[in-house]
Amino acid sequence: MTLAEETTTSPIILTQPAAEAIRGIMTEKNLAGYALRLYISGGGCSGYQYGLALDHRIRPEDTAIETDGIKLIVDEVSIQYLQGATVDYVVDEKESGFKIINPNPITSCSCNQSQDSGDESGNSCAGCG
Repeated sequence: MTLAEETTTSPIILTQPAAEAIRGIMTEKNLAGYALRLYISGGGCSGYQYGLALDHRIRPEDTAIETDGIKLIVDEVSIQYLQGATVDYVVDEKESGFKIINPNPITSCSCNQSQDSGDESGNSCAGCG
């Protein structure tokens, strides 16, 4: 198989609505050469906390993914928690903005129960407290 025939799976997916929203922001703010940085900024019983920023500094240890002309960069620590995640942009009557859909298990509580192992009522960390 030649290099051109190889297919790679992107560790993070950037949807077309998200790419269009980012492109619009960068055009409006005249930020040519910038990328969208996605990172984990915390975790715990309430789940991961995500951060998004427009950044022009790409470090050698960053993972860079280009989709639809938009570069998405993720630091070396955050990428391990974001494998398979999707960055989307949602506009509806209830909300508008970027939404991170992360299929990875949510961090565990201090009681060592995963948040997604809550009781039938949907409460997370049912054993905590």
